[in-house]
Formats: sequence, structure tokens, C-alpha cells
Amino acid sequence: MRIAVAGGTGVVGGHTVAALRAAGHEPVVLSRARGVDLTQAGKGLADALTGCAAVVDVTSVQTTRASVSEQFFGTVTRSLLDAERAAGVPHHVVLSIVGAAEVPAAYYAGKALQERMVQEAQTGWSILRAAQFHEFAAQLAARSKPGRLRLVPAMKSQPVAAAEVGEALAAIAAGEPRGLDRDLAGPRVEDMPTLVRRYLAATGDRGRVLTVPLPGRWGRSLRDGTLLAGPGARLGAATFDDFLAGLPRP
Repeated sequence: MRIAVAGGTGVVGGHTVAALRAAGHEPVVLSRARGVDLTQAGKGLADALTGCAAVVDVTSVQTTRASVSEQFFGTVTRSLLDAERAAGVPHHVVLSIVGAAEVPAAYYAGKALQERMVQEAQTGWSILRAAQFHEFAAQLAARSKPGRLRLVPAMKSQPVAAAEVGEALAAIAAGEPRGLDRDLAGPRVEDMPTLVRRYLAATGDRGRVLTVPLPGRWGRSLRDGTLLAGPGARLGAATFDDFLAGLPRP
């Protein structure tokens, strides 16, 4: 089965491509490096989707601004859906985030818009909402130079292995459209500042972490469990301990 992966060179995208290939499918990576620019009216997209049975969208943008997030995900989703209709692709699969629909603010605003656009599309669709990845702690740590103070928002999280998310997306894409699928999260609820501290220690970084409670509805949602997986969610097996154990030793 020929399945396209938008954002296939990213963390989750790479795992999705690998899982598709391991299952005997033909993954088609959609990226600027492969001649497809989803932010420029899907340049090069029509040819790439020829013969595809599904498209998996795991694109992302680095921003905390709602306007930037909405612009990016609105443009990319529109480009993909239009090209899929033209090419006759019957299944659109999108990776979203647990809590995006409940608190459409900051980065989540774009994901909430993406969900609405997909649900309103005249095609078969599946949405998988996943919790933050284990790698999110590393991303927060990377915002400052080694040895410096890190400001980390007070946040409850249930981090999941990116590889498990990629495997789930590959399985969804190879089947019939599911609509809104069950949430996918990690096996434990964790405190994000603590995870960043543990990541720094595991990588030999002596920097300190200062927990910052963010204001407003967005900040409350980070702290009160709104962004945790709901009842009936699928739970991955890999823990944050497993993630740290796989890091290169300092």
C-alpha cells in the first residue's frame, strides 16, 4: 500500500515511515527536501500523491503564538485536503494533541483548527490525539545554552514514546478511516519541570530549572490535568526512564 507522510523527516514522521516500511507498505515522504512545500499551495504535491491510499499528516511548527500556529496548520491542511481530493486519496490521518480541542490557545490553537478542518472535509478521516512525547523535555531544555537557567512551565504531562505514536499512525493509515480515535498517552502522569531536571542530569548539564506557573486559562490547563489523556485512552509501554536510558552517555 502506498501511503504518504507529510512531515516524514521529523521525529514522529521518521518513526511512522519506518513502521510503514516494516509492515510492507510503500511510504512516500512529503517534505521540502523531496520537492514538496506544503506552505506554498502544496507545490509538487499532486504528483507525489498519485496512487496513495492514505496521507498521514505529522507536520509541525515551532511557535507558541496562536496566530502563527493557525496560519501554518490552516495552510498545510488545506493544501493536503485539496490535493487529496484531486488525486482521489480516500483516507486522511492527522496527529493531534490531547487537550487541543478543550483549550485552543497558543500552539494548540492551530491543532484545534486542523481538527475542525479535517472533520469537515468531504473525505474519510482519522484523528489520533497523543500526549507530549518524551522528547518534549529535551526540547524545553534546548531553549537555553548548557549550564544556564531553564524556565519551565508548571505542567502535568503523560509523555509517550514517539516510536509508539509512529507505529499507531502507521496502523491507522493502513486501515479504514476511524474518525476520532482513542487518545494515546504514556504509562505515567509526570511533572514536566521534574522531567527537564532529570533530562539535564542524564546529559551532564548542570543547569537549573525554575518552575513558572503560566497565567490565564492556558496556564491553568497545563496544571489541572486538562491535557492528560481521558478515560479509555490507550497507554504506551515505554516510560521516561526508558527514554533516558537510551540517551548517549555524557
